[in-house]
Amino acid sequence: MGLIILDIQIFLQLIIFVAFSGLVSWTISDKFCRNQFKVKSIEDWLLDGVGLTIQGMLIPLLQGTVIYWFYQHLLPNQQGILQLSPIVTFAISFILIDYLYYWNHRLLHSRLFWQLHKVHHTVTQMDVLGTSRNTIWTSLLIVYLWIHTLFLYLLNDPTGYLLGVSLTSALDLWRHSRLIISTNSWLDKLVVSWLILPQDHAWHHCSETFNCNYGANFKIWDKLHGTHYKSEELPSVIGISTELSLRQKLLFPF
Repeated sequence: MGLIILDIQIFLQLIIFVAFSGLVSWTISDKFCRNQFKVKSIEDWLLDGVGLTIQGMLIPLLQGTVIYWFYQHLLPNQQGILQLSPIVTFAISFILIDYLYYWNHRLLHSRLFWQLHKVHHTVTQMDVLGTSRNTIWTSLLIVYLWIHTLFLYLLNDPTGYLLGVSLTSALDLWRHSRLIISTNSWLDKLVVSWLILPQDHAWHHCSETFNCNYGANFKIWDKLHGTHYKSEELPSVIGISTELSLRQKLLFPF
């Protein structure tokens, strides 16, 4: 069963890779975004490349092997016990887990964990490559790593759940980009009131207002807990300054 889960994870990563490739192609086709790529420093390229490799390859491998085996030993008689419809499992993945991530994200901004998370906020421009910029250890603190593997272990049919995971991952890549939907277009009117858009997440990365817009998929969590920030404009300054060396940005706090 562990090998099956690993195969599912590989298939999931292929879907995300297709979304990533599409967003990169879209970025390159945009003159402003293309110029942003040209001015990225070697250090930024290295940090983003390492982050994407960890998030795109090592984390799924860890989920499909070590963490899955951990749940097998922790819950030996619970494998496949949840028999839920794909619609319900999609809702769990896309809505319920999104709410857990909201609080997870706020915790990363707390005094206890900020030193680990602040590397993600060193990106100085919104582009899809910076989505996974983190220290190597930060991924271990993201709820997705543990909760997704748990549900893959417990669900008899994880199809709907994985669809939610794929959509969340694709939206994560998109909201870290500068690929903004035209204001007042039919698509903008459809999603602007409830979906976290790139312009919303850009304000989360603004050095002056980054304690806002913690949600991944839905704005409702920020609106519910008073952390929502709305602006028709894009922030003029993205990212924070830090004295951390390249080695520290990769390995902090070890």
